[in-house]
Amino acid sequence: MSKKRIIYEGKAKILYEGPEPGTLIQYFKDDATAFNAQKRAVLDGKGVLNNRISEFMMTRLSAVGIPTHFIRRLNMREQLVKKVDIIPLEVVVRNVAAGTLSKRLGIEEGQVLPRPMVEFYLKDDALGDPLVTEEHIAAFGWATAQEYEDLISLSLRVNDFMSGLFAAVGIRLVDFKLEFGRYYEGDNEIPRILLADEISPDSCRLWDFETGDKLDKDRFRRDLGGVTEAYAEVARRLGILKESGETDNVVSFNGGK
Repeated sequence: MSKKRIIYEGKAKILYEGPEPGTLIQYFKDDATAFNAQKRAVLDGKGVLNNRISEFMMTRLSAVGIPTHFIRRLNMREQLVKKVDIIPLEVVVRNVAAGTLSKRLGIEEGQVLPRPMVEFYLKDDALGDPLVTEEHIAAFGWATAQEYEDLISLSLRVNDFMSGLFAAVGIRLVDFKLEFGRYYEGDNEIPRILLADEISPDSCRLWDFETGDKLDKDRFRRDLGGVTEAYAEVARRLGILKESGETDNVVSFNGGK
């Protein structure tokens, strides 16, 4: 497939103009970043694995009634997705204290929270994606009151489903980040809220239930090594990569479009 016009390029993905109106091609890069892109690396095969894992998660979420932007996977690194207007908020759902929550509140990492916690962060790299409240969201019009409630409801439904899915393969879903967009369908002036972006070890904290080993981007953030190997292990447990040979091929694949 020949490259089309770039609509947007982020730290880990590129969005290209889609083949049909209202569609985009989402391309997964091998780039890894942390600490607001202050730490960078290229990890061969990471984009391929994230593409496969995100396809798996989006497909299953759609099957249980979560509306998503995902249409289909095109190849090893690309997906066809619906074009949405991204809501400028990152929704983080936490089940276990880790990362910035532990640092911010002095809570020991690994402490199970009494209930899932939903946080909102403004999508703004220049500001470091600051934590924001319902008051901020309403005052600055980042989402309507109904959209705010929908984001919480959808995020908790995603959490319920993914927690069970990962637990079944021996993985604890510690926390994860979601992004949503407004999708205008036909002549309808009221948009639908769709789950967008990706769901992968780049956007989730995933710990082995028995050992506590990290199977996510914290391996890159904390210089633990074995990043793509951990991502491949997640894919193996989910049944995406069934043969060791196939896993090896995916991890070593560094092709483009």
